[in-house]
Amino acid sequence: MPIGYRQRSRPVSTLPTIIVDVVITLCKNVRMVIGSRLKKLREDKSLSQGDIEKRTGLLRCYISRVENGHTVPSLETLERLAAALEIPLHQLFYEGDGEPVLPNLSRLQSAEELVLDAEQEKEVRFFEKVKRLLAKIDEKDRQLLLYMAQKLASR
Repeated sequence: MPIGYRQRSRPVSTLPTIIVDVVITLCKNVRMVIGSRLKKLREDKSLSQGDIEKRTGLLRCYISRVENGHTVPSLETLERLAAALEIPLHQLFYEGDGEPVLPNLSRLQSAEELVLDAEQEKEVRFFEKVKRLLAKIDEKDRQLLLYMAQKLASR
């Protein structure tokens, strides 16, 4: 036995193998969905793979590999295929009649807005802490604190 090699005393679990098989199957299904969708859209427009080849500059054999699920095209290639089919890119993934309903995404914040939000968050935390502490002191101390704050503010 080679140095540094130790023999396993128990059988290797088949769970990791099953997980790998499931992931591979899912990836193949994604390939097939994209490929079959492209083929259906191409055939609906009565176009041959040769026509798509002329419009995109992609080889016909590559188009065939994509349609049969042997290759997953890049986003750039999908854009070229959508342009060749004269459809918007989302239609490669969405079968509805209209445009898909988009999720309500909040608008992106600039760096300045993020900094302001962080400063406001600090202030909110500070005032929450003051509120908790004020709730713990008695009325006489609260009046004294208010008097001192008024004197400091009038300077």
